[in-house]
Amino acid sequence: MSADNNYQTEQLMANAIRFLSVDAIEKSKSGHPGMPLGMADVATVLFSKFIKLNPQEPRWFDRDRFVLSAGHGSMLMYSLLYLMGYEDINIEDIKNFRQLGAKTAGHPEYGHLAGIDMTTGPLGQGITSAVGMALAERMLAAKYGEDVCNHYTYVIAGDGCLMEGISEEAISVAGHLGLKKLIVLWDNNNITIDGNVTASNSTDQIKRFEAVGWNTISVDGHDFAQIEKAIASAQQASRPTLIACKTKIGFGAPTKAGTSKCHGSPLGAEETEAMRKALGWNSAPFDVPADILKAWRDAGQKSVAEFSSWEKRAQAKGAEFADVVAGKLPKNWDEELNNLKKKVIAEQTKVATRKASQMCLEAIVPHIPQIVGGSADLAASNLTLTSVSKTVTAQDYNGNNIMYGIREHAMAAIMNGMALHGGVIPFGGTFFVFSDYMRPSMRLAALMGIRVIYVLTHDSIGVGEDGPTHQPIEHLASYRCMPNILTFRPCDVVETAEAWQIALESENEPSLLALSRQNLPLLRTSSAENLTAKGGYVIAGDANNRQATLIATGSEVSLAVEAMNKLQQEGISVVVVSMPCTELFDEQPLDYQETVLGSAPRVAIEAAAKFGWEKYVGLSGDIIGMDGFGASGPADKLYDYFGITVDEVVDSVKNLLQR
Repeated sequence: MSADNNYQTEQLMANAIRFLSVDAIEKSKSGHPGMPLGMADVATVLFSKFIKLNPQEPRWFDRDRFVLSAGHGSMLMYSLLYLMGYEDINIEDIKNFRQLGAKTAGHPEYGHLAGIDMTTGPLGQGITSAVGMALAERMLAAKYGEDVCNHYTYVIAGDGCLMEGISEEAISVAGHLGLKKLIVLWDNNNITIDGNVTASNSTDQIKRFEAVGWNTISVDGHDFAQIEKAIASAQQASRPTLIACKTKIGFGAPTKAGTSKCHGSPLGAEETEAMRKALGWNSAPFDVPADILKAWRDAGQKSVAEFSSWEKRAQAKGAEFADVVAGKLPKNWDEELNNLKKKVIAEQTKVATRKASQMCLEAIVPHIPQIVGGSADLAASNLTLTSVSKTVTAQDYNGNNIMYGIREHAMAAIMNGMALHGGVIPFGGTFFVFSDYMRPSMRLAALMGIRVIYVLTHDSIGVGEDGPTHQPIEHLASYRCMPNILTFRPCDVVETAEAWQIALESENEPSLLALSRQNLPLLRTSSAENLTAKGGYVIAGDANNRQATLIATGSEVSLAVEAMNKLQQEGISVVVVSMPCTELFDEQPLDYQETVLGSAPRVAIEAAAKFGWEKYVGLSGDIIGMDGFGASGPADKLYDYFGITVDEVVDSVKNLLQR
């Protein structure tokens, strides 16, 4: 094919993206046409000539990853998937854009369509999770060989992605670790919803990326030859690459191109018709000429032979690699962990649950090749390092620990990227109160249903002297109300080990371990059954002979047991229910819940906000907890000051029994 014919074909292929996008947005009366129109030329070159994928095997482990960080431009993604020949999207799905129950949702959603590598929408999340994908690729390549793991991570990002603060943390990590197979294509169109970028931002993005160790290239985003040359160059770079693609938002729309008017609203029937004439597109809405569709479908098959040869190489790697790719835990992975539970019961081990978590990790990490830990510069406090931890560096990716630096925002999103890439089960630590920085990424992990584990220590006013800025009060309640995330607050080593078992076996939801700074006594007398898996259970007292029920979590379970003993001395029989995970308790059959909680008056005890405990104690019960923020002082003084004491529990029970 001559250069002129090739150029004409590329133009028509790009216009197929443009018109599928504008037609779908026009039909739904909702959407963002500006970015799909502006980046159609870049996407055409990237997908037709470079990206390694197989539409018939969309989960191919060694495929290139693609993240549409500017997720509002989702019709670009859906158009590409349809044109490339992915089997689970058809023209009716394109027509059904943004409708209830459609695979083609308002922003790309992981799990809805096979070719979508992550859910995007909140700006900055995509580019940051892509760092995690690129990091996972390098780590697995170092461990198992580039013959089975050797692919790129491509990102299309907009001005909004680069303005969000999380992107600064992301590009800093990527540059520091030299993630050369990460290529970001920046839709440099100088437009945001409110107008020109220059109204709110004057950052020189090229210098910014170069300052943190990136390779940078600038191109005309509508010049196919420049785009192709830039991507080819980026593939050979020794550093991550930013390709600044100078584009016109809404390219082809006669009166709205280059303005914010085409960013987040349909073009309208009149503008769409004028665009058809301007670009010489004579096909009816949703109709792609057969020769152009064939060109796209042929492009979708360009890596099929590579997939077939990869399968043979992957099979030769053996069972461990197969399990890693499939996300399977090794057989008997928890044997040492189970032995630990028996040992601590025999020895009545008294440690903080953050230390208990480290003891568990010592029994876990050597037996799970996929597990990768890390901390936001708090490993010494979170206790996320083990004797077999090896930190990943730009010189040696064959490790299992990431030093994220003081970057909670990026850590959480990078862990999402590693989990989405596959072959990695990530966990990361910080203080529980700083999970506020991580929350958007944690919410996305819950929304996507991926296995990410958060080790969040210093879980209550038990933090002590660091004061209210470091004492999480509302956090437990806030995560308990977030769908599809397991929130654990274990009371001792056994419950901590059980929580780790559940978290690692939960393939479709993230888990949060809220862990104490202060030492806690060993309360469990048996580890024969994982009782934490039930969410709540009677840990002390006679369940068949109770006058009241005390419900507690974490460090307050031992306080509740002390109160039970004191009440028993006064002839009042109570039981203590440990509730390490309310989400799992709520999943139990109603008769189990009623048996555990009983019909006697109930008191909930937790050194955190009272919100949510009404569900378990009822209108006639009592809640001993926090009504405001904490204070600075020794932990024991704080418990006394805020009335979270044995005597307060005893008085509460007596008052309830006198009603």
